[in-house]
Amino acid sequence: MSNFDALETRSADAREGAQLDTLNTILERLAGHAGSCLPDVGKLHSLSDIASLPVLRKSELSGWQKESPPFGGMLVGDIVHVFQSPGPIYEPGGVSHDWWRFGRYLHALGIGANDIVQNCFGYHLTPAGMMFENGARAVGAKVLPAGTGQTELQVQAAAAIGTTAYAGTPDYLKVILEKADEMAVPLSFSKAAVSGGALFPALRSSYEDRGILCRQCYATADLGHVAYETEAMEGMVVDEGVIVEIVTPGTGDSLPDGEVGEVVVTSLNPDYPLVRFATGDMSAIMEGQSPCGRTNKRIKGWMGRADQTTKIKGMFVRPEQVAALVAKHPEVTRARVVATRDGDQDAMTVRIEGDSAAHEVYAESIVDVLKLRASVDVVPSGSLPTDGVLIEDQRTYDT
Repeated sequence: MSNFDALETRSADAREGAQLDTLNTILERLAGHAGSCLPDVGKLHSLSDIASLPVLRKSELSGWQKESPPFGGMLVGDIVHVFQSPGPIYEPGGVSHDWWRFGRYLHALGIGANDIVQNCFGYHLTPAGMMFENGARAVGAKVLPAGTGQTELQVQAAAAIGTTAYAGTPDYLKVILEKADEMAVPLSFSKAAVSGGALFPALRSSYEDRGILCRQCYATADLGHVAYETEAMEGMVVDEGVIVEIVTPGTGDSLPDGEVGEVVVTSLNPDYPLVRFATGDMSAIMEGQSPCGRTNKRIKGWMGRADQTTKIKGMFVRPEQVAALVAKHPEVTRARVVATRDGDQDAMTVRIEGDSAAHEVYAESIVDVLKLRASVDVVPSGSLPTDGVLIEDQRTYDT
């Protein structure tokens, strides 16, 4: 493997020590920053102490931004752009070297000084276009700021300039290639950096059949780059500039490696740090180290959304309520709400890993916490799957 820098192969102890020092510096600055969203928690002694900090959700960030525009009192340093995402939520942007940290991902894909990147991410209001452009500059590549749409012009430009790399959503490259086939115009794409949508195996294979190496990364508008595929093609290696946790959906409670839960990310960007930001996405930490030689943790990639809020019998049942039900009984290890249909009516069963003798106690707690009556199914500890699902909707409706 070719390293982007020495950070990729440092020991776990060296990584944790450096990240802890950076995080404590950020927390100290935030504590003294007027209007900061974070409480003054003092100095953390290990990265595991991060679990004592509150989780920051998009709804809270949006509310804080309305109270203290444009960034909710969060510490903001060297920025030159302001972007808007749905919510609306506003994100700052910088132009200094690899500000969003995409260079590491593009380097792993093999993009460098000899490449011209056709950047088909949007440049209008949202930050994706600038994120990938900033990363391309970090690896010395040239950029065609193509944006989205106007496919025929995209083909003409790609052919005329000789673009060698594509950046954009997974499916739009297919649109460009098929338009080029229709126009009988040969293109020179050999690499594709994709994100922002599902990369299905068949789609990846179709690019490989054309001689295009396609790899994806996981990123958000708020955080920038989070994790990326490498040549090992076993999960996604976590970026060196973030701390990733997997928690029980609706809570800040950390889950063991291998269990599916919500992705919570701390960005160590000193200009705009976000501490324990809940992405709303589901994934799991993979055990062991990547065969590619990079030593950071890996996640399994995107595994669905954490917001499983479901309306049952006219009432919303939320993941945080299920978590509160579990917390109410120390002997309970997991719970899962299952929504079904009983004739023309909704039915709800709550499966609980707990004490079978406490069946009636659990039934009362369900009414108290979930505000609904339910059938209770007490099962042995370890019976429920560790797939991160707290609310399972099995209902089907005949039309």
